Amino acid sequence: MPKDRILEILPDIPHSPGIYQMLSSNGEILYIGKAKDLQKRVTYYTGPDLTIRLTKMIALVMQVEYITTKSETEALLLESRLIKTHQPKFNILLKDDKSFPYIVLRSNHTFPQILKQRSKALPQEKYFGPFASSVQVDATLEELQKIFKLRSCSDSYFMQRKRPCLQYQIKRCTAPCVQKISHSEYMELVNQAERFLSGDTINLQAELSQKMDILSKALEYEKAAEIRDRIKALRYIQLKFGADDIKVDNTDIVIVISEHEHHVILVAFYRHKQFYGYKTYFPTHANDATESELLAYFVERFYTDKPIPDEIITNVKSAHNVNLPQKILTPNRGNKLRIVQMFIPTAERALVEYLKKHLKQQQIFEQIGILFHLPKIPERIEIYDNSHIMGKYAVGAMVVATQEGFQKKEYRAHNIESTTVTGGDDYFMLSRVMTKRLAKIANQSSPAPDLMIIDGGIGHMSKMQLLMNKFKLNIAFVCMSKGQYRNSGCEQFHLPGHDAFTMSNRDPVMQYLQLLRDEAHNFAIKKHRTKRASATRFSVLEEIEGIGAKRKKDLLHFFGSVEAIHNASLEEITNVPNISSVMAAKIFKHLRHAY
Repeated sequence: MPKDRILEILPDIPHSPGIYQMLSSNGEILYIGKAKDLQKRVTYYTGPDLTIRLTKMIALVMQVEYITTKSETEALLLESRLIKTHQPKFNILLKDDKSFPYIVLRSNHTFPQILKQRSKALPQEKYFGPFASSVQVDATLEELQKIFKLRSCSDSYFMQRKRPCLQYQIKRCTAPCVQKISHSEYMELVNQAERFLSGDTINLQAELSQKMDILSKALEYEKAAEIRDRIKALRYIQLKFGADDIKVDNTDIVIVISEHEHHVILVAFYRHKQFYGYKTYFPTHANDATESELLAYFVERFYTDKPIPDEIITNVKSAHNVNLPQKILTPNRGNKLRIVQMFIPTAERALVEYLKKHLKQQQIFEQIGILFHLPKIPERIEIYDNSHIMGKYAVGAMVVATQEGFQKKEYRAHNIESTTVTGGDDYFMLSRVMTKRLAKIANQSSPAPDLMIIDGGIGHMSKMQLLMNKFKLNIAFVCMSKGQYRNSGCEQFHLPGHDAFTMSNRDPVMQYLQLLRDEAHNFAIKKHRTKRASATRFSVLEEIEGIGAKRKKDLLHFFGSVEAIHNASLEEITNVPNISSVMAAKIFKHLRHAY
């Protein structure tokens, strides 16, 4: 029937580039794909040579929707965005929570600043990266500050200084804020740092050696000693972070390894002949995919929102020609093959560790299914908690866990207005949070979990039953309360139709459920504290004479957050509409005095 349904609608699908969506009978998006020719691609799903995964998917398909685009590249970008949004269960998924960090040299100031930043948010500035992790960026920045002593402070902090800060005292800054260094000398350090980050280290060291000799002959021994120490530090940092004898420049190495229907993809970054670290990915929904298919899928999607290197070196050939201008090489000899072979053991070890963790997690989820009488092994568990102070600054929080771990991109916090909460009415707050959540599930705008865990007892269980009946839903849930003396380890579990029970604190399932509860609790507290701090800081503005509702609104609209207002410079506050220079000075002085 599903294949017949696809054949019926094929004539209506154009021979154009675009994306297509496979939908089930209840409107759930099962799969999202892109194509250079939509009709030709959708026709493929009516053929006999489908993988097991796609055969299962086609059995559920009742509708195909499509969106045409101007080009295949535009289709790829749209596909990637929609997959991240909807997470279809038959698409190969890559957990990629964060953008990569960079070192940025900000030049829009008399004394340029060097700092860490995620993504290229300021394209006019000079970026170096990407680095695989923040740890590596921090380590590199630490060494750069020791060598070149460039400032890392914000512009507002820079303007406020009357005397050198601690960074100057520990010899990691030249204190340009208080004129401890001339502008020309500082810019010379900036130029040297930029050359080092660009890979021009050999010429830089040669020039520094010449300068050291000149200073020595001029009997300026102290300055010559500074240059000598800089040369030594540069040699050290090259050994520590450099690429040694690996002859690659602007290159990514992509390794794909498979074992027992599980896969790992390792990406290593080389920029300016320096190694910037590696990152591993473990694709899901890819049991029957080949290494060649995974490589093609990964490379196309990985570089949709990331800088493309001059060269990509891999250990397997791509299943098809990918839509990238750069060469993808699979070397069989020479230096590039040696580089590939160097990273294969690292990828293999990462996959072994992942399989151990995955097996343990799978066993725990199986036991949770048995413990709470679920019809199947749960794939998605949602945990709920709230945080407040006698009803003030109330926040309801949801965290999400799967067999792959906590899904932090799916965490949600629900602000509950203090005027609607009487004291510490947990039942009311639960009702507000769950009404919003269950409404989204009922209208199919959000996926339903296999299990909901609510921090609470019998009363919360009764409230949840009423809400489930109201929305005509039958989602398994359990309320988790602490024991009589509210000690961790004495938790009780309350399920509709069952007596309350507890487990040994040594039971791995009990420990995992405590971990879930603690994650929700910590997330709720974090959001509650942020809300409380924001409200407290905003109230400080009310203490300033002449600041009414209109000016508070203008300030918040201009800066975007209360935190930004408190960190703003006098010049920045002066630029706010309806804020005079006199009023700006009054605001600046009051906020600096208050904090």
